Amino acid sequence: MSEKNREGKRTARERLAVEREKQKAAEKRRRALIVGASVVCVLGLAAVIGVVAANSGGDDGESASSGPVVAPSGALGKDGTAIPVGEPGAKATLTVWEDFRCPACKSFEEAYSPTIHELTDAGRLKVEYHLVTLIDGALGGTGSRASANAAACAQDAGKFTAYHDVLFRNQPLERDDTFADNDKLIDLAGKVDGLDTPAFRSCVEDGTHNSWVVKSNDAFQKGGFSGTPTVLLDGKNIYQDNSMTPQKLKQMVQDANKG
Repeated sequence: MSEKNREGKRTARERLAVEREKQKAAEKRRRALIVGASVVCVLGLAAVIGVVAANSGGDDGESASSGPVVAPSGALGKDGTAIPVGEPGAKATLTVWEDFRCPACKSFEEAYSPTIHELTDAGRLKVEYHLVTLIDGALGGTGSRASANAAACAQDAGKFTAYHDVLFRNQPLERDDTFADNDKLIDLAGKVDGLDTPAFRSCVEDGTHNSWVVKSNDAFQKGGFSGTPTVLLDGKNIYQDNSMTPQKLKQMVQDANKG
């Protein structure tokens, strides 16, 4: 074979290799565009869901708020919608807005509740819990309201913290309105020593604090918050801080107690 022919074949192979690389690059770009478009669609859907949840007024507010507003024992705040936990004289205050049907709230509790309990038990932090009904408004049902009422009933019995934790540990799927069942809420009370009493059962079944829950949710809407959980440390929204960790929260509380 002549040198000229060998050179021609080598050049042809090189051109073919270049063309194949171009095709691979084009295919990679095509796949990236498809994935990118899918991500945008998912994010768009999430944004829509978030807006709906943040702006929903909750469940059937008219019927729920038809009775008198009965605040649970010890409720604080200008609207009387805060359930306090911890020493009143603690120098740092954590304000938490939560929905017992909200998966993000459960994730927050799983990550932060051990640290929060440690700090409240040590007298360094007091927590003000506000209960809302965003998932009822976004997805339908009454589980957010019913579980918040039950938690308020637990507050009357001096068992709020333990029952609050039980509800999140036993949270159903977001679209499953299990907490609308009073029997389920009473059954879960059996996991808290001394809570399942006739008084607690009556409070849950009668919806004693339903109107108060509606009032609490209204306060959340008026506060202009973007969703649940909303977590403020001494008025500063720390849940929006992507660098926040339980250890960082602990350090911030310790710093507040030095002042």
